[in-house]
Amino acid sequence: MRLYWIIVIFILCPFITLAQNTSITGKVVNANGKNPVAKASVFLSNATYGTATAEDGSFTLAGVKPGQYELVVTTVGYEDYSQIIQVGRDPVKLNIELTQKVLMLREVVISSAADWKKNYELFRRDFIGTTENSKLCRVVNPHILNLIYHRNKQQLEASGDEFLVVENRALGYRTKFLLKSFLSDAIEHTIQYSGKALFEELPGSAEQKKVWKQKREEAYYGSPQHFYRSLYKDKLKEEGFEAHDFTRLPNRERPDEALILQKIKRYRDITPNRDSLINWYKISNLTKWNRENLVRIPYQSFEILRKTPQQGIFALTCPHFLYVVYTKKEEMTEFKDVYRPLDMGNFETSIVTLFQGYILFDMNGIVVSNPSPQYEGTWSKAKLADLLPVDYEPGD
Repeated sequence: MRLYWIIVIFILCPFITLAQNTSITGKVVNANGKNPVAKASVFLSNATYGTATAEDGSFTLAGVKPGQYELVVTTVGYEDYSQIIQVGRDPVKLNIELTQKVLMLREVVISSAADWKKNYELFRRDFIGTTENSKLCRVVNPHILNLIYHRNKQQLEASGDEFLVVENRALGYRTKFLLKSFLSDAIEHTIQYSGKALFEELPGSAEQKKVWKQKREEAYYGSPQHFYRSLYKDKLKEEGFEAHDFTRLPNRERPDEALILQKIKRYRDITPNRDSLINWYKISNLTKWNRENLVRIPYQSFEILRKTPQQGIFALTCPHFLYVVYTKKEEMTEFKDVYRPLDMGNFETSIVTLFQGYILFDMNGIVVSNPSPQYEGTWSKAKLADLLPVDYEPGD
């Protein structure tokens, strides 16, 4: 009798698993004549679900895990379409209308091959990253990028009219990124970008997939995605996280970053002066902050987590900066401006700036509010080379 139930459970398990997921179906038509639009790309941004419309404009995304997603439709000659959808256990059916794109002349910037290559290397460093995983990333079509470097502001702009395809041999994904805007500011040390991404599994041997599985788990554990999921499940301590209240003030003895760079360039290149140059280098090494105070008792989840009227969306609130420690990994990089008490272990540490005093995130552990939070420390290192799909689960 026992053997009978074991067999029954074994047979039903696949159906139980599948029942947790659902499908998204729909039809894409032209907004003017209501004619079907064939071969349009339909995908869930930053996830592994993607397809193309059939000749009649229909599409199906099967096996979608519950959560909030941004569904994107893009094709040549039409404006990109996006819609936030909440996926539960019931199938989702959509009717999508695309509007024709109004052609606009793009600013033409003439640059030498050497300048483009230099700008591309800057872009690759700031967008793909400099971690070990980035060394195994290959950009298939870099020349689809429009790159503009503003020398006076020390800012690099980038955009693309089609998918930037990156093969990540470290994590086993082919990432197609529709980059709408990118701005890297060398003075403020900030990187901002917007776009949509589709992840596809790379083919590989069983041994290679085993390595990718391990690398994906290394990228996941301790990441923002892991933290937000642990927070709403009330498992911060169990998963190795500590979240602390943190306050600090700008260091008034340290001038504006733009002035520091201007002085260094002047005394190094324009009117060389060794003493002045050494002095400004010393000033540049001053920390940006002072009067830093860390509350040593970590937050409980209920103190910073709030439910919202929208199902599956949560709010993280904090009156000051949020200081996040992941106690299961040691930090290998030194961050000059990240405060660390002398009696605290050398664990991975990130400082989160919530510009509105709160951020919204979904059940996948993905921030859905705008503006996004600013990360310093460990989380600031993660770029495209370490990015996982929103539907990723350890063990997948």
